[in-house]
Amino acid sequence: MNDIIYPRSPRETMCGWMHLPRYIDKIRLHLAGKLHKDYQDNLGKGFDGRWLEATGLAHEQFVEVVKGTIIDGQVADWVLKNVKKSEMEKAAHRERMLHYPEPGDQAMVARLKMRKEQAGLAHRDDFHAHSCRRISDDTLGRGSPDSRPVP
Repeated sequence: MNDIIYPRSPRETMCGWMHLPRYIDKIRLHLAGKLHKDYQDNLGKGFDGRWLEATGLAHEQFVEVVKGTIIDGQVADWVLKNVKKSEMEKAAHRERMLHYPEPGDQAMVARLKMRKEQAGLAHRDDFHAHSCRRISDDTLGRGSPDSRPVP
């Protein structure tokens, strides 16, 4: 039996924000001491950091928000009240996430290549971004969209 609890897909949205439900899951798992070690080093960084940058929030600030809530609806209410960004800004964030890494970022392109190889997806030229890789396990029948840890 697999004891890993996986966060939601990075493509899920809340309040118009892509990745927010996944970030909330990771914070809740961390607070409960159940965040898988593969996710721990990047908590508040990587895609989480991109969401934080887009919203103007700090990781520690958002952890306190999540810690003070019981359900996602409370987090959503807080975000709607305190994060004042336009739909255009949310769409720009979504596009940035969907097209990461940028073609000129050789280090991240190499990392994506490595992740594809680890997942047995090296042959998939249609997976050109980290967000594609994260949903690939569902396509391959390996469970939920993020059934394998990808920090």
